[in-house]
Amino acid sequence: MSTETAIGQVRTIPRTQRLALTATLTALGVVLGTLSVPIGPARVAPFQHFINVLAGVLVGPWYALLTAFAISVLRNALGTGTFLAFPGSMFGALFVGLAYHYVRRTDVAAFVEPIGTSIVGALVGYALIAPLQAKTLLLGFVAANPPAYPPYLAGLGGPIAMVVLFAISDIPGCILGFFALRALRRAGVAF
Repeated sequence: MSTETAIGQVRTIPRTQRLALTATLTALGVVLGTLSVPIGPARVAPFQHFINVLAGVLVGPWYALLTAFAISVLRNALGTGTFLAFPGSMFGALFVGLAYHYVRRTDVAAFVEPIGTSIVGALVGYALIAPLQAKTLLLGFVAANPPAYPPYLAGLGGPIAMVVLFAISDIPGCILGFFALRALRRAGVAF
């Protein structure tokens, strides 16, 4: 990741520092992931999206994607996440990172997270779980679908329901992430 300094030069964060920040954000995401509310097949976890925003801006798109993937794996292994944590977090983190690093270097990139999560992630998640008729475990511990096939996943209402479910979690998280970035910059912690 590189940022512009006051003189206009570009500053690069060393890889070890980026990896350490990725690990720290992953640990924070797993801990904060316990604060979630199950709604339908998803768990509303706004702090995941908060972490996505921080990771996308602070460590870049690919490390943010790695952070979201690691959090999803660990949350599923601990039973605090569902299969939908993968598409629901990974696309949002990637979109924030790409928007910040390749389009425009501003904290407003935090508000790209709902596009990645609520639209792309929700539709990919819907496409993955809609064909399942019964509870399915992936890798022996990841619940891919609730025990009974919910009626809101049928027809056109299914994708719309998933977008709404993801947005309920996503929008508060990206707002929190935006204000956290502003606070970190004011404190001189993030550059």
